[in-house]
Amino acid sequence: MNIGVLKGIGAFVLLLLAQSLVLNHIHLFGCATPLLYVYMVTLFRRDFPHWTILVASFTMGLCVDIFSNTPGLAAASMTLVGLLQPYLLTLFLPRESPDDLAPSMRSLGIGKFIWYALIIVLVYCLTFFALEAFDFDNWLHWLMNVGGSFLITSVLLLTIEFFRNSKVA
Repeated sequence: MNIGVLKGIGAFVLLLLAQSLVLNHIHLFGCATPLLYVYMVTLFRRDFPHWTILVASFTMGLCVDIFSNTPGLAAASMTLVGLLQPYLLTLFLPRESPDDLAPSMRSLGIGKFIWYALIIVLVYCLTFFALEAFDFDNWLHWLMNVGGSFLITSVLLLTIEFFRNSKVA
């Protein structure tokens, strides 16, 4: 097994533990919950096979569902984001980028990575809370959940990415 795969699995286990033990109990203003595990989908390399991204995203979502008691919500949302990730990454890649490019602030540039991550988090939050509500009778509460969770997840994701890429080489 590749050392990069082992690092990715370790990072996901760490994010899963943080999500299930700490972040699931945070509900700012009754509507904003950080959903930080979506960060793992943003990190898939350009040369990863699409079917591997789908299976890995579904598996990560299923693990989150098991520990968070959200039957199928995270699995469905992560699978959708995993489906869109290769196409979104292609939109933000530089023209002369290598095939094994890993998306980060350093490789894509700060502005492009921020847009890439924000789109992924927005799609995830929209899907997750639409499936959770399953109706739009209380659309204002749904909109507050999506907006609040999108905002707090984006801030945390970009903060982690900034500190991950700011270490001196």
